Amino acid sequence: MLLQTERLILFPAGLPILDAMVRKEWPQLSSLLGGVDLADGWTHFPEALAWMRDHLKENPEETGMWSYCVIHRNDVRLIGTCGYKGFPDPDGFLEIGYEIAVAYQNRGLATEAALALTGHALSMNGVSGVMAHTLAEENASTAVLRKLGFQFVEEIVDIEDGLIWRWIKKGT
Repeated sequence: MLLQTERLILFPAGLPILDAMVRKEWPQLSSLLGGVDLADGWTHFPEALAWMRDHLKENPEETGMWSYCVIHRNDVRLIGTCGYKGFPDPDGFLEIGYEIAVAYQNRGLATEAALALTGHALSMNGVSGVMAHTLAEENASTAVLRKLGFQFVEEIVDIEDGLIWRWIKKGT
């Protein structure tokens, strides 16, 4: 499902798009996204894109639950990615993640993307809240989550990332 905000289009990244991203086929990626430009550094986590592509190859029914391309409307440019990390957990919480190219940071665009994801998630059947994880330090992501009404709930150890903070926002 395409999500739109005042300044952004969140374009669902299905298998062809993820495959072009992983293979670094930039002209094909641009074409699949309607001819957009690509901002420098639009992804900080290429390994996550490869994981998502491989996961969707094995689980095509999950297309749409994973990744979106963040396209800046006025610049007609891919500036990041965002999405959900699978289906809701047993408590009904759906995890979000987001990244924005450095040149587009500090403009409220990560907040706008995360707000769109959160609102969409809370409208889904079976979702009682939204969860996010950040590094265990004050940073831009913690500021985004606070702006959106997320609450810090705990510090945990992640096998891959080490110490991280868990944030939640309950649905109404």
